[in-house]
Amino acid sequence: MNFNNITKNVICWIIMFIEILFLCIGCSTTPEERSDIQSVNRPATIEPDYSGIVIPPNIAPLNFSIKESGQEYFVKIRSGKGNPIRIQNSTGNIQIPIDSWKHLLAENIGQRLITDIFVKNQNDGWVRYDSIVNQVSQDSIDSYLVYRMFGPIYNLFKKMGIFQRNLENFSEKPVLLNKLTQDNCMNCHNFWKNGTDRWLLHMRGGPGTSMLLIKDGKAQKIDLRTKFNGPAAYPAWHPSGDLIAFSVSKLRLFFHETGECRDVLDWYSDIILYDIPTNTVTTTPEISNPDRMEIWPAWSPDGNFLYFCSAPKIETFENPDKINDLAYDKIKYDLMRIGYDPINHSWGKLETVISADECGFSITEPRVSPDGHFLLFTGAAYSQFPIYLQSADVYMLDLRSGKWKKLEVNSDRADSFHSWSSNGRWIVFSSKRQDKIFTQPYFSHIDSMGYATKPFVLPQEDPLFYESSLKVYNVPEFTKEPIHISPQDLAKAAFSEKDALTAKLDPNVIQNRNNDKAKSAAPVKTP
Repeated sequence: MNFNNITKNVICWIIMFIEILFLCIGCSTTPEERSDIQSVNRPATIEPDYSGIVIPPNIAPLNFSIKESGQEYFVKIRSGKGNPIRIQNSTGNIQIPIDSWKHLLAENIGQRLITDIFVKNQNDGWVRYDSIVNQVSQDSIDSYLVYRMFGPIYNLFKKMGIFQRNLENFSEKPVLLNKLTQDNCMNCHNFWKNGTDRWLLHMRGGPGTSMLLIKDGKAQKIDLRTKFNGPAAYPAWHPSGDLIAFSVSKLRLFFHETGECRDVLDWYSDIILYDIPTNTVTTTPEISNPDRMEIWPAWSPDGNFLYFCSAPKIETFENPDKINDLAYDKIKYDLMRIGYDPINHSWGKLETVISADECGFSITEPRVSPDGHFLLFTGAAYSQFPIYLQSADVYMLDLRSGKWKKLEVNSDRADSFHSWSSNGRWIVFSSKRQDKIFTQPYFSHIDSMGYATKPFVLPQEDPLFYESSLKVYNVPEFTKEPIHISPQDLAKAAFSEKDALTAKLDPNVIQNRNNDKAKSAAPVKTP
């Protein structure tokens, strides 16, 4: 056998082996390891926009879709500690493994979370976009969010429900569906100190216009209507847990020919208090003045002040140029507060905190932070019902300095109803920024000085969820734990008359109202 031929064959086999080896290595190399990668000097476009945000260390994975054209996608999520998360697919829809996500966040509390995105283009070359950098907060968020969900227009309200979502994963469960209560309206779910051992919701129609009050896992139906007031709404729990402030209003829905077609006006409103131990409705003339419309109560955390919104009575806004017409777009509400002694049940001085004349817009939906330092409110061009108004924005009042500002979370669409987490470091609010129609919950971190971070939308398991969702998220409220009472038990209480209560009216209320009428009717003496 020719030795030279053997040597040549061996050399050829070695060369082929090396070529195959390098080819295999090249095929198995991830884009982050390639030397021929090209850089794009901008971040990739992703939806939802989870970029440049502060996130809770216990939040569910922020799944997203990469909106860049390509044949293949690779994502690496990393931080200073722990194993990076690597995801590669041909769709660009990034679903992050929940266990890996939780471990990565837990090991990097207070640190940066970096997302590297690579896209394979039509020429089989890989490009790398600028990294997306987020911050993992040291402050956890309350584990649950409770909201009402229904269709986008009023005539689809027949199908609605109250739902609770676990913010640490993607579990969503119904609290109560109105198919269990004769397709009625349900609203105003509200929780004492972000807990679920004492909370309430309201019903309209179906088994009756009433409140379901839940205490220690048991629900009771209570009719709050008295000779003084109709159905109640917009509840605010006193810190004692035994007293609830409500608005009692007469709302009217009407329509515009152009722009946002819907609008809501309050034709009259007062604020009442419901004392749970005595089953009694009461009020005071300062918060139920027949010459004013009072709405949206909110207690300070120490229980010593009741904040609310107030405007002159509806007749004040009649348009002199048009008979029987109303200058509805001139109705603006002031932010008020009144002192309260929870021991003696006595009232203090009525104060104007921010006047509509001073700020130039209508103030609604006040909510005080758990530490008592800040008050969130919604400002809009007019009205007490801002969710249909594109002008609606979220504002922050520093109760220590008296200074207020438009919060950093707003968009050019309606941003309104908001609530605080139990630690006062997170807020959730409703926004129509995506398409002007569907309201979704957005979260933002609030620091000790009252500054807000860029908001981000409620995470969903499906990265494309918001592209096809036809539901409105309404009245988002934080809770620290899940609601344990079942929808069936709530529905049973809604229909039960055995344990139902009808609230009593404090006799002083009628007496005070009659005294006010007598004073206004008395002739004025002239010297």
